[in-house]
Amino acid sequence: MAIDLEKYAADKGVKFFLMNFTDLFGVQRSKLVPTQAVAGMQKSGAGFAGFASWLDMTPAYPDMFAMPDADAVIQLPWKPELAWVPGDLYMEGKPVAQAPRNVLQAVIAKAAEKGFRMKAGVEPEFHLINADGTAISDERDTQTKPCYDQSALMRRYDVISEICTHMIEMGWGPYQNDHEDANGQFEINWNFYDSLKTADQMCFFRFMVKSVAENHGLRATFMPKPFSHLTGNGCHVHASLWTLDEKTCLTHDPDGELGISEMGYHFMGGVLAHAEGLAAITNPTVNSYMRINAPTTASGATWAPNAVTFGGNNRTHMIRVPDEGRFEFRQADGAVNPYLLMAGYLAAGLDGIENQTSPGKRLDIDMYAEGHTIKDAKKLPLYLIDAIRKFADNKVLRAQLGDEFTDAYIKLKTNEWDDYSCHLSQWELDNTLDC
Repeated sequence: MAIDLEKYAADKGVKFFLMNFTDLFGVQRSKLVPTQAVAGMQKSGAGFAGFASWLDMTPAYPDMFAMPDADAVIQLPWKPELAWVPGDLYMEGKPVAQAPRNVLQAVIAKAAEKGFRMKAGVEPEFHLINADGTAISDERDTQTKPCYDQSALMRRYDVISEICTHMIEMGWGPYQNDHEDANGQFEINWNFYDSLKTADQMCFFRFMVKSVAENHGLRATFMPKPFSHLTGNGCHVHASLWTLDEKTCLTHDPDGELGISEMGYHFMGGVLAHAEGLAAITNPTVNSYMRINAPTTASGATWAPNAVTFGGNNRTHMIRVPDEGRFEFRQADGAVNPYLLMAGYLAAGLDGIENQTSPGKRLDIDMYAEGHTIKDAKKLPLYLIDAIRKFADNKVLRAQLGDEFTDAYIKLKTNEWDDYSCHLSQWELDNTLDC
């Protein structure tokens, strides 16, 4: 029985609800609904015009309605009179097939038919910067290797500890906060859950981090590469497959290589096989490719993959196996749409299991120093348009994620690339004006 939002509001002192959905570009869209009207919204949904967001629709389309997933409601710890509710989009009584949360749930249903459930944890990195976005917010954060710098962490204690406290209050189980490899960069880790819950949490996490930062006069950015000389913002995913009752981890085999089962290696093989096409989802912006194809940064390493390889506990590969039963996908960045991130990895992994795809040979080398010696390793795309084209050619991902979503995503992302290509950069003027 779903939570009664009207009763929830009375019990929690909630005055307003943010009736929310996430569009194809990962932008959160909401209507602010007073508690007095929430019962009707829970029954019929909150109405939106699809053309007004990043969905492939026109003004002629009928209204779409975000049907709230009441069991996923989150009361804002920093503004408890307000609650956030993710919703599933419907139009004329049918699910909107291109809506990201619907796409993920469709892939989850396919996995469930096979008796699988993916559980996942994420590592979203972000920078705390000044309000106008021109520099990091801490002018004393200047170490060449600032990762884990206690002094820099403590200078932002008020912001980071407030975010972590909110996560504790919400029951997420945060277990560590750290200053990351770039100056002004931070990461907060919390427990892993089923992929839909983790995707909802990731959406809310971004909202929360930005809101708390603003309340402290700062700005938070998850932009993949906000500063060209510093390490970019990744969003690593730790994933494992479980039985539907979540009692048995299907990707774990204590006798398997690195503690990974045969099914686990097939899942990994599917992700590796489709990594180039997945890049359009996991690395969805022009700026994304400044991270995964970056030259060495100020700290001495980018910490981002550029080749389609896997290793053991080795952070220079696209997939790392840090522990038995799970793997870390290091490809995605901070701009990724949380729902499409989970849907893409799960779709690729399911195809790997179905076709018993081999991940190939494990490489126990430093890919940054010795990657040039591996002649047959596929490279991740150099630019967004390359990734879009790889995604457009990938029939497996189309079949798994659906025609309506695939066509809409390709169209809107191609339009975005075309818009970017129309802009004249200062570099072009400096280097070509007098050609």
